[in-house]
Amino acid sequence: MTTDLNSLLWDTSPLYASATCEDIDRDLSRGAAEARAFRERYAGKVATLDAAEVAEAVRRYEDLGELLAKPQLYAHLLFAADSEADDHKRLSQRTAEFGNLMSRELLFFDLEIMEIADDRFAGLLSKELLAPYRHYLESVRRFRPHTLKEREEQLLKMKSLTGTDAFSRLFDELSASLSYRMELDGEERDFTGEELLGLLHHPEAGVRERAFATFLNRHEENGIVFSSVFNNVALDHSQELELRGYRHPMEPTNLGNEIPEEVVNRLMDVSEANYGLARDYFRLKARLLGLPKLKNTDVYAPVGDSDRTYSFDEARELVLEAYGRFHPRFGEMAAAFFDERRIDVLPRPGKSGGAFCMGMTPHLSPYLLLNYTGNLRDVATLAHELGHGLHFELARKQTMLNYHAPLPLAETASVFGEMLLTRFLLQRESDPSVKISLLCAKIEDIIATTFRQNVLTRFEERMHRERQGGLLTSSRLCDLWWEENGRLYGDAVDMIPPYRWGWSYISHFIHARFYCYSYTFAELLVLSLYRNYLEQGDRFIPTYLSILESGGSLSPADTVRPAGIDLADPHFWQKGYDFLAELIEELKGLVEQRQH
Repeated sequence: MTTDLNSLLWDTSPLYASATCEDIDRDLSRGAAEARAFRERYAGKVATLDAAEVAEAVRRYEDLGELLAKPQLYAHLLFAADSEADDHKRLSQRTAEFGNLMSRELLFFDLEIMEIADDRFAGLLSKELLAPYRHYLESVRRFRPHTLKEREEQLLKMKSLTGTDAFSRLFDELSASLSYRMELDGEERDFTGEELLGLLHHPEAGVRERAFATFLNRHEENGIVFSSVFNNVALDHSQELELRGYRHPMEPTNLGNEIPEEVVNRLMDVSEANYGLARDYFRLKARLLGLPKLKNTDVYAPVGDSDRTYSFDEARELVLEAYGRFHPRFGEMAAAFFDERRIDVLPRPGKSGGAFCMGMTPHLSPYLLLNYTGNLRDVATLAHELGHGLHFELARKQTMLNYHAPLPLAETASVFGEMLLTRFLLQRESDPSVKISLLCAKIEDIIATTFRQNVLTRFEERMHRERQGGLLTSSRLCDLWWEENGRLYGDAVDMIPPYRWGWSYISHFIHARFYCYSYTFAELLVLSLYRNYLEQGDRFIPTYLSILESGGSLSPADTVRPAGIDLADPHFWQKGYDFLAELIEELKGLVEQRQH
């Protein structure tokens, strides 16, 4: 099967015909009118409603949320695919301002839920008709000690348009606009950032280092802007912590994730205690590559057959078969993304870097953005993002307020999908050299999703704490980044000097405070779930389906409890790293077998 170019672009026409179509105007006007009507009906009255009236109000609130979300999500998709088009820029800014206005209009609802007297609230939760919204209502009230008066909350939201939101937009537009020029195969040519990062999988060490240095040097050239963005985002966060009475920079994220502080600290401490596993692997990989020592540009270098490239058709077939073998329903749902053209595939100027899956609403299908360059890592990324897509599809049985999984579980299906792909690829191979390359790719992925994300979290934590004491110069940001990465690499990997600027392109630091530990959480959780699958076979599938179908209707702990997982178990996180140690030992065995 040959893929035509048009099928590699997503089709957003099921949402709206274009960035300038009248339907967008209609939905924005209707949404604004319904938001005003909702406010007129319920403002000042929520604390006096009985259970039936609260249930009706929440259902209306959900319906309104779906209506308001659609044009904003559509604008985000257009801007991500092409941030240089004027129509996309205008619509993105227009819907951002609209969304900010609507959130201010509806802010009263959560605030008044917080104001319900404790005994009255307990009585409401005891009513069966509010059972579907119990988790939502409890989640709102968790933030009661840190919430300001309505007018103050409205002012903060209003000013965010010219504050953090503006800096986030600047970061996105600058990052997408950067172009790079580098010599490859004797020819000087232009590259996107994603193409250069893809060259970290190139078989030649010189190409890998030159590509990464070119990418990072370009960021250093724009260092004034990047350091300004990071400083302002951190300063804004610091001021909000003070206004709301939070004790430390990560507390709002932990509260939103429903993960106790001691559990997060244990997760990071256990991760750091196991950094030696990564260093053991890096030394083994240096042997496999015939190098005395790795540079950080060699970490993802191909071993054996893994330097081969995969057409997108090949990637699609491999991933669909891996999901289909797990369960036919998974294969069918994954195939729909291709059949309905809900994937944007190739890198190009103006397109957002990286990859994401955007879950829309329970009534709208999710979309995937990739920057596919054809290496094995990109095939795994396709499996990863489709995992998100399947999670969103299965959660569509929930209503809007329960649709999105809590952040610590948001990576569960994506990471599990990568495990399914690796298992499928290993099963179909008999050549030890190919198995070695596949195991290396999986181990590197686990290291990137656990240890590297822990490094990112520690850097982010230090950045926010130090910014409370004053401006962070570019040099200081570079030092923090270098120090935290050095703790992982130790004496096993040399970092190239331009890597001091590695912090400057990590969008999670800008868009979501302390998102990165969710990857570590999810990877270690998935290793436990995957072990259950290996032990239970098909008996595991209904439990796994129920986890994904639950969306955000339960806390993380309650969601995974049916699978026999206790997040409070102090030894839980170590079990995941024990699994990684087993994979490294399996790799060592294959290497010894090949050498003999």
